[in-house]
Amino acid sequence: MQSILVIEDDRIIRQELKSLLEKYRYRVIAAEDFSDVVSFALAENPHLVLLDINLPFYDGFHICRELRKRSRVPIIVVTSRVGDMDELMSMNLGADYFVSKPYNTQILIARIEALMKRVYDEDSSRLIRFDELTLDMGKSVAGYRGASVELTKNELRILQLLIEGKGDVVSRDDIMEALWQTDTFVDDNTLTVNINRLRRKLGQIGAKELLRTKRGRGYSL
Repeated sequence: MQSILVIEDDRIIRQELKSLLEKYRYRVIAAEDFSDVVSFALAENPHLVLLDINLPFYDGFHICRELRKRSRVPIIVVTSRVGDMDELMSMNLGADYFVSKPYNTQILIARIEALMKRVYDEDSSRLIRFDELTLDMGKSVAGYRGASVELTKNELRILQLLIEGKGDVVSRDDIMEALWQTDTFVDDNTLTVNINRLRRKLGQIGAKELLRTKRGRGYSL
């Protein structure tokens, strides 16, 4: 299931977007603390971001610029600001689309689906394996001996790196670089949290012992 991060401080609009997106089978992450939204977004690593401009602490322009420095995540600006300069600035800072409120929900969904298809369809038919462990890149699902479990985008990327490592150790720095395009901005503990979540997911399908920690070096299968 693909995930969408909604960065919108109006609770009513945020809930409306959440309900709409869930209706179309997206997993919705809603930011509620706006003091450090960039770090939150990088840690969650969603498939797409819906971003308002008028926000407390830092406006959407700042957030868009900082996200684009560290991530290629698709960004759609959804805002009540309708000026040409706002749209131009958003696009120059790296946003993929600019949608004005009040928006047509079907047009918004169409743009989300088109952007998701453009960015992620290249992986839609990929199935990679390591012994009895399989990873469906399109569906974000890990399988082992007939059991399966759905993964978040971060968990999917980590497991992909480990499978492609073919049993070799993948360093923490290499994993952090692949997830966030940096090994300094994100707290090192954030990777540990993601690894632990992945290990629990693998445990649900009987494959927990496959993920090995190599102290001082990294992780391997």
